[in-house]
Amino acid sequence: MHSAASLHGDHRPAASRHAGSSSVLRLTLAWLLALGMALGLAWPTARAAEPELTNFELIHNEDGLFLNYGVNLELSRSVDDALTKAVPLFFVAEAEVFRNRFYWRDQRVGYAVRRWRIVFQPLTSTYRVTFDGGLSQNYTTRAEAFAAISRSVRWKIAEAAQIEEGSRHYVEFSFRLDTSQLPRPMQIGIGGQADWAMSVQRTQKIN
Repeated sequence: MHSAASLHGDHRPAASRHAGSSSVLRLTLAWLLALGMALGLAWPTARAAEPELTNFELIHNEDGLFLNYGVNLELSRSVDDALTKAVPLFFVAEAEVFRNRFYWRDQRVGYAVRRWRIVFQPLTSTYRVTFDGGLSQNYTTRAEAFAAISRSVRWKIAEAAQIEEGSRHYVEFSFRLDTSQLPRPMQIGIGGQADWAMSVQRTQKIN
């Protein structure tokens, strides 16, 4: 039987073909590292305003505990440039529900998380957002894309049975840019860069 390389007319020795593939991989990694360093170091003073919560509301009823929130996101120049260059960005929202305990550490009784991936598609000039579960949707403007990931209505973060009557509970919420999902060379390039540290937190008691 002929190998795939022979069928396509590539008669180089296997070692030669392997060396070529390795060279391409090294060039790709070098490009990603250079991009990460450029994005992290090009504008050291171009730091955007911290994300802020424009809305945060807990709703507790017989159906469970629900969270409404809105986050105002302003990208730093480095993050904005990465998105423009079609680098995927990852965001995550987490909500932890705790029950106060006097003699022990507070007990976590509920946890919910949502993740998004947003990437600019130059060929169509659209923004593609991928939600948990693999569902994706295209948006014609950046504002529409970020509106889809930066707000939520009636997000269920705990079941009714998880909130004990007569006990005190509170919620710890965070929304952040997850740089751990970026390609490893980029993570090295932007390491320690404050303009990539986009996050907002809130702790609130449950009435």
